Amino acid sequence: MRHSLPVVPQFYVTSPQPCPYLPGRLERKLFTALQGEGAQKLNDALSKQGFRRSQNVLYRPSCADCASCYSARIRVADFRPTRSQRRVMRRNAHLTRQATAPWATEAQYQLFRDYLDARHADGGMADMDVYEFAAMIEETPVRSRVVEYYRPADTLSGARSDTSPGASPATGRPVLTAVCLTDVMDDGLSMVYSFFEPATQRNSPGTYIILDHVEIASEAGLPYVYLGYWVPGSPKMNYKAGYDALEIYKDGRWQPLRAPESFDTIPRPQASEPISDQLARIQLPDIGPIGTDTA
Repeated sequence: MRHSLPVVPQFYVTSPQPCPYLPGRLERKLFTALQGEGAQKLNDALSKQGFRRSQNVLYRPSCADCASCYSARIRVADFRPTRSQRRVMRRNAHLTRQATAPWATEAQYQLFRDYLDARHADGGMADMDVYEFAAMIEETPVRSRVVEYYRPADTLSGARSDTSPGASPATGRPVLTAVCLTDVMDDGLSMVYSFFEPATQRNSPGTYIILDHVEIASEAGLPYVYLGYWVPGSPKMNYKAGYDALEIYKDGRWQPLRAPESFDTIPRPQASEPISDQLARIQLPDIGPIGTDTA
């Protein structure tokens, strides 16, 4: 006899750990595994409810005494770049874009290491080796792309000669200068992680990658670009408030970000709902039954 069982994701909570964004705080995450045939639907549904993907896990902050992390996304149709952002687009107009399957390369890893050593040497990813990097790129149960950006070899004095396979100033071949791991969802692009050549920082490549993803989403007819978490009071994450048509996920719904300077970042006891209440509010997609055979 064959029975059909519903597919119900199991949720878990991490133990408190030091917060990477706000000093003196403890972070806690609500998470679930992302696997099987329903992974894409689950990723799409939970991303719309403030979750983010890390390899085969979906997570959302659920800190006991703090609620300062807000999932953020850009409304593509309403986005208008600022004057400063238009200058960034002009400064990076020489870059070419190439989207590939999620497959890690030696060139990507070397660029990743250069980026971490220059900008995040004391961060949580600083010790990531080539195998862990490959897992970050390749362990994706959803539709993902690696968006690579190349610059002409003669556009940066003293550039590495090995930042892309066979690339060097001598040969004139393009040089890998930036990378973004991107998920393609039913309503937008989710920027999972990006990194770039540290020597190009004066051209604001991080900003350019976001602006270019808005362009990609527009061309594809996708309404949103998901940026991860906006954390007011965190120098590492507060920059996202500078993008036009930004929405944040707050109080169970997406709403335009207005007056970001007015957000209270003071920790408060019981800032988050109890886990049981949070779980009750999560809307799960219908990802079908699992068939089991019994004698």
